[in-house]
Amino acid sequence: MIRTVRALPLLLVLPALLTACGTEKADAGGDGAAAGTGKPEAGRARESAPAPARSELDSRLRALGIAPELVYVTDVPGFTLAQQSVGVNGDDGFSVAYWAKNGAVLHLYAERGSAADCPGGYVCREPVKGRVVRLGGEKVAPDVVREAADAVHRPSPAELAGFLPPAPTATAPVERGDLPSYGDGAPDNSVGEGG
Repeated sequence: MIRTVRALPLLLVLPALLTACGTEKADAGGDGAAAGTGKPEAGRARESAPAPARSELDSRLRALGIAPELVYVTDVPGFTLAQQSVGVNGDDGFSVAYWAKNGAVLHLYAERGSAADCPGGYVCREPVKGRVVRLGGEKVAPDVVREAADAVHRPSPAELAGFLPPAPTATAPVERGDLPSYGDGAPDNSVGEGG
């Protein structure tokens, strides 16, 4: 009887605790993507806010080593852009990967060149003479790769801002306590008595 009385308050509180769990939406405030759009939610949120100027976005791309004119993206139903995959391809090209819930990964590479030099296993498009976009994948059906190649386009400023890392911010130099105010500024590594 006494054990039942002790357990009763816990049993009354437990349902209240469980109903409080899981009230936040999965995509609230995150950089997740809407199912099947291939666009990050962060990019959508930024579409409603004014996008940074193209010159600022181009500077951010150059800071990553990417030529702004070589940035191309695609939209494939069921695939989401993996923001951490955004990077340089070759000297100044662009690469990005898209993932699907079934484990499929679609790779997009944009670089200088010609679609005539397209390697086997890839679908290539030449949106502008001298630029080639190459698409391939892992566990991706050939017709999906072709669909992705047909949907290749230059990103809008809002779309680009949605997946680029934030612009670096200038920070003040760190003050070090071990640098002397005289001489060449080297750290003071002198040893005291007994040391």
